[in-house]
Amino acid sequence: MSAVAAIPVNPTIAQRLAGLDQGQRMRLALGVMLFVAIGVIGLVMGRQAEWRVLYSNLADKDGGAVIAQLTTMNVPYKYTEGGGAILVPADRVHDARLKLATLGLPKGSVNGFEMMESNRFGMTQFQERLTFQRGLEGELTRSIQALSSVANARVHLALPNQNGFFREQQKPSASVLLSLHPGRTLDKAQLAGIIHLVASSVPEMSASAVSVLDDTGKLLSAPSDGSGSGLGVDAEQLQYAQQIEQIYNRRILDILEPVVGRDNVKAQVTAELDFSQTESTTEVHKPNQTPDTSAVRSQQVVESINGATAGPPAGVPGATSNQPPAQSSAPINGQPQTLAASGQQGAGANTSSKKESIINYEVDKTVRVIKGASGVIKRINVAVVVNNQSTTDNKGKTTSTPLTDAQIEKMTALVRETVGFNKDRGDSVNLMNAAFAPIKNEVSELPLWRQPEVVDLARSMAWPLGTLALATLVLLGVIRPAMKSLSQPGTFGATTTVGRSGQIDALEAEQPDRPQLTADGKSHEQAPLSNSELRLEDARKLTRDNPAAVANIVKAWINGEAPA
Repeated sequence: MSAVAAIPVNPTIAQRLAGLDQGQRMRLALGVMLFVAIGVIGLVMGRQAEWRVLYSNLADKDGGAVIAQLTTMNVPYKYTEGGGAILVPADRVHDARLKLATLGLPKGSVNGFEMMESNRFGMTQFQERLTFQRGLEGELTRSIQALSSVANARVHLALPNQNGFFREQQKPSASVLLSLHPGRTLDKAQLAGIIHLVASSVPEMSASAVSVLDDTGKLLSAPSDGSGSGLGVDAEQLQYAQQIEQIYNRRILDILEPVVGRDNVKAQVTAELDFSQTESTTEVHKPNQTPDTSAVRSQQVVESINGATAGPPAGVPGATSNQPPAQSSAPINGQPQTLAASGQQGAGANTSSKKESIINYEVDKTVRVIKGASGVIKRINVAVVVNNQSTTDNKGKTTSTPLTDAQIEKMTALVRETVGFNKDRGDSVNLMNAAFAPIKNEVSELPLWRQPEVVDLARSMAWPLGTLALATLVLLGVIRPAMKSLSQPGTFGATTTVGRSGQIDALEAEQPDRPQLTADGKSHEQAPLSNSELRLEDARKLTRDNPAAVANIVKAWINGEAPA
C-alpha cells in the first residue's frame, strides 16, 4: 500500500474557497456582509448630528417667532412628527435657549376674545359667561404685557352674578400678578395706569377693588380701605434710609479699597432719619416810619365855620328882596371866600372856622411760613473692619501683620470726612483692625460618571465605540476563522491514497517536523518513538493544524472515492 501526495505551489482564491465546505462559505459571506453593514452604519451615524428638543408644545405665534430667530442666528432646526417640538443640534441647545431668553422668547400664548368665536351649539349660560371672563382676562393680560418693564402678567377677575332681586349688588374685583424684567421697577404712575386700565375695562369696578402683586408676593397697590396708607409711607421711608446707608457704605469702600486692597475692608452704616414734618408761621411788623416813606391807606378832612346870627330882613318889600342869593365864586389861585362873606353882605364880625384832617397809614408787616424738610439725617453710626496687611518676602512666604495706630487713625479720619462726621448731632465712627478668616470654598464634587462633561463625551462616543466593538466581534468571531481555513497549505491539491483496510499513508516521502526531537532523532525527555507511533503523531498533528483537509479526506473515504 502506497500513497503519493502532490501540493500545488500557489493556490488561487477560487481554489481556497472551493476547498471550504458549504457551512464555512456561508459563515464567511455572512461575516463579510455584517462587517460592511456595520462600517456603513457607523459612517452614517458619525456624520449625523444628534438632535435635542429645544421647546415643545409651543403656540403657533411663539413657534414662528422662535423659528425666525433661529434662522437669524444660523442655527439648524427641524420638527418632530406632528410639529409638537422644535429640535436643534445637541451641542447648541443651551446656547440657543439663553440667546432666545434674552429676547423674551417664547412669550407664551394668551387667548383673548377669539375664544368667543369657537362657541359650540348647546353651550350653557354659565359656559358662555366663563368663556367671556377668560377672554377678558386674556385681553387685559396682553395689554399689561405690552409695557416695557413687564415680562409676564396674569389677571384674575371676580365677576359676581348680577341679580335684580338683591337690594345690594356685589361689586366686581380683580387681582393682577406681575413678573418684571430683571433690574426694572414700576413707579407710581405706571402702577396707577395698570389699576386704571383694569378698573376701566370691567363695568362697575372701582380702582380700589384692584390688587396688584409682584412675583415675590409683595403688594404693590395700596389697600382698598385706605387704613394701610401708613404702611406704604413706612416702606418708602425704609427704602430711602437703605439708599442713604448704601451711598455712605459705597463711599467708604471707594476710599479705603485702594489703600488696603479689595475684599480687605467691610463697612456698615446706620443712618437715623427724621421723617417728621413741621410748619411754622412768623409775622413781623416794622416800627413807625416817616410820612414820606409810609403808604397812605385812607385820608379824611372835616371843615366847619361858626358865625353870628343874621338880622331881620331889610330892604324894600317886593320881588327883588325875595330873590335867592347869587352863587359864590372863588378865584383859581386865591383864597376861597367864606360862606359868610359870600352869603351875606354886611354879616357880623363874630364868626369862627374849624378844620380836621385824619390820615390812616398802611401797617408794614412780614409773614413767613417755614416747612421743615422730611428725611433729615439725625445721626450716623459707622462701623469699619480692616484686614491685616499681607506681605510677601523674596522666598514667596506670605505673612500677615496688623496695622499701626497711626494707620488706623488716618483711616478713621478719612471715614469721618467721607460720611460728613458731625459731633454735635452725635455721630460715631468706629474703625477696627482684625485678621479676616480665610474663605473656604466647599465644592461638592460629583462622581466622574455623573459629571456633565463625561456624560456628554460618553453620549458622543457611544455610536463610534459601539460600532467598533461590534465590527471587532464580527471580524474575530466569523471572518477570522474562515480566513484561517483559507490560509492552510494542506487543504488544496493533496493526493492521498486510502487503502481499503482503513490505514492512512500520507506524505511518506516528507520528513515531518518534530520540535520535541533533537537532530539525532532522540528526545530530551522520552525514548525514541516507533515508526507506527511517528505516523500516528503525524496524523494527529495534521488533524490539529488542518482539520478541514482531514475532514475532506475522511468524507472521501466514507463515500468510497479517491481524494482529488
